[in-house]
Amino acid sequence: MCGIAGFFSSEPVAPQIPERMLDVLRRRGPDAQHSVSWNDRFERTQGAACNALLHARLSIIDPRPEADQPMANEAGDIWICYNGEVYDWAGVAAELKALGYVFRNRSDTEFILHAYEAWGIDCIARLRGMFAFTILDLKRRTAWLVRDRMGLKPLVYASFDGRLAFGSTVRSVLPFLPESKREFSAEGIDAYLAHRYIPAPRTVFSSIDRLENGHYLRFDLDSRRLEKVRYWHPRPQAGNWLETLDQAVEMRTVADRPLGVFLSGGIDSSVIASRLARLGHRELHSFTAAFPGSPMDESAQAREVAERLGLRNLAIPISADIGRDFSRIVADLDEPFADPSSVPSWYLSRETTNHVKVVLGGEGGDELLAGYKRMRQHLRSRWRRGLSLPFLPMPSSQARSGSAKWVAEMRMSWKEAYSLRFSGFGPQQRRFLSGGKPLQQMLYWRASDAGGESALDEMLQIDWANYLPEYILRKGDLCTMAHGLELRAPLLDHVFFQTLLGMPQETRFTNPPKRMLAPALDAISDMDLFARKKRGFNPPLRPWLRGALSARFDGLGERLESMTDGLLLGPAVTEMAEAYKSGEESLAEGMLQLLILDESLLQLDGLRTDAGH
Repeated sequence: MCGIAGFFSSEPVAPQIPERMLDVLRRRGPDAQHSVSWNDRFERTQGAACNALLHARLSIIDPRPEADQPMANEAGDIWICYNGEVYDWAGVAAELKALGYVFRNRSDTEFILHAYEAWGIDCIARLRGMFAFTILDLKRRTAWLVRDRMGLKPLVYASFDGRLAFGSTVRSVLPFLPESKREFSAEGIDAYLAHRYIPAPRTVFSSIDRLENGHYLRFDLDSRRLEKVRYWHPRPQAGNWLETLDQAVEMRTVADRPLGVFLSGGIDSSVIASRLARLGHRELHSFTAAFPGSPMDESAQAREVAERLGLRNLAIPISADIGRDFSRIVADLDEPFADPSSVPSWYLSRETTNHVKVVLGGEGGDELLAGYKRMRQHLRSRWRRGLSLPFLPMPSSQARSGSAKWVAEMRMSWKEAYSLRFSGFGPQQRRFLSGGKPLQQMLYWRASDAGGESALDEMLQIDWANYLPEYILRKGDLCTMAHGLELRAPLLDHVFFQTLLGMPQETRFTNPPKRMLAPALDAISDMDLFARKKRGFNPPLRPWLRGALSARFDGLGERLESMTDGLLLGPAVTEMAEAYKSGEESLAEGMLQLLILDESLLQLDGLRTDAGH
C-alpha cells in the first residue's frame, strides 16, 4: 500500500514539481520515498526531467529496501510504480519461474512486473486483489495506468498538450498542472452538491480526471495518444460462497506487519471477525469506533462479539470536538467529500495505526447483498420504471419538503430518482443555492451496465458503478492511508463477488437483508445480529456544528460565492445557514457539506495559486 505519481512529457519539468508531487504522498507511504527520472529520450537523468515515476511506500510485504519502488526488470526497460496488494500469487509465480523469470525479493510488485513481461497487459486477469499501478514499457514505447476491478485503490490523471500526469490523489497531480489548467470544475462542484462526492470520471478540477474501476489507460509515448479501456465485466460463476469467502479472508492475512480487524458490531464486520477466528486467527486485535452517550454507539455490541470470538477489542472514543482536526481531515479527504462517517473513520484509523499496520474490514456487504434500507424504500415505486413527468415545475426551496421531493422524483426516471434516496442537496435545494438557475444536470452518476434481471439489479449496478467505488471505498482508502494504515476488504474479493452473482436471487436477497450470511457467523449465531436495527456509522453532528465548527459559518456565503465563481450565491448560502442555526436540524448534513466544501476549496485554491510553481 503506497502512494504513486508520475508524468510523461516531451519538455523538461522544473525540479520542484516532482518534489512537490512526492511530498503530497508521504502520509500514504511513510516508510520510503523514491523517484526515477528520464529525459525526452528516456535516458536516466538527475536534472530537470521530462518523465518520472514517483513512489511513497508503506511497507507491508518484504519491507527490505530491495522491494522499494519504482522497480525495474533485470533489463531495465520495463518499470512499475504500484499501490495495493495482490494476493495468492505463489502459484502463478511458479509458472513464471518455470519460464525463466528470476525473483529477487518477496514482493507482489515484482510478481506483477514479471507477469507483465510474460503476458503483457493481459496479466491483469491473473491479479486477485486491489491495485492501482503504472507500467512503463520502454521497449514498446507505452505506459499503462491500471485501476482494480472493484475500485479499492484510487488513480487520477491529467492529459493535455501531449502530456500525461497521474497520481493516487488529486493533490499529487495538481503541482504538474500549469496555471491555465488549474480551474475548478463547475460540474465537479455541482456533482458534489448533488451526491456529497464527485463521481468518476470527474474531479473538482476541470483538467484532472478519475480513472473508473475496472479500466486501464494506454498512453503511446510516441504519438502521445491516450486510450481508455474497460477490461473487466463481472460474470456469474459457480462455487461454494462460504469456502470462497474463507479463501478471500485467509489470503488477506498475509503480511510482514501487525494485522488487526475493524469491528463495529454489525453483520459485515462480525462476519469477517468470525471467519478470522474460525480460521485460527484469534490472536488479532479488533478496533471499534465508540460514540459515548449516542444511540449510534455500537461499541458494546462489538465488545460482545470480540469476547465471544476470543479477540481482543479496543474501543476508540470519537471526540465531539473536531475543531482542531477539521482542516487536517478535509485535507486528507483530498477534494470535497462529505460522508459524515469519514470523520470517525479518520479518528479510528489514527489510533489503530499505533497498534497495527494492516486491518481487515467489512466494506461491501450492503452493496453485494442489498443491505441498505433505501433500496427497499425505492423498490416500492418500481411500478413506474418507465414513467417520468419532466414537465412538472421545479420549486426553488431550501427545505426538504415532501412536495418538493416528490416533484423532483417524478421529474426523473425511476432509476435516476434512486439518487434522491442518498443524495446531498436535492434538486430544489441546489436551485435555491444557485439563485434559481436551471440545473446543469440532475445527477452525475457514471452510467451503469444496461438492463438487469430485476429492479433491484438496476439499483445494485448503480451502486457498484458509483457509490461503492467512489464513496465507500474512497473514504476507506483516504482515511486509512492518511495515517499509513492498510485496509483490506475480503467481501470485495472479485472471485467471491462473482460467486454471489452466480447464486439464485431468492437465496442471495433475503428479508431481513444478508440472512444468507448466517452460516458465516457460526461461533456467534445465537446472537442473531440480523434482528438488530441497522445503525450505520454516522456521528452525532449537532455538537460539532453548534460547537467546534460554529465559527466557520461566519462569512461562509461570501467565501463560497467567490470560490465557486457564482455557482453558489452568498445570500442563499447565508439564508440556509441561518435556518439551520434557528433550529432546522434537517439541514445538519447539508451544513457539514457546505463547511467541507468551503475548507476544501480554500485549501485547493491556495495550492493552485502557489507562486512557486
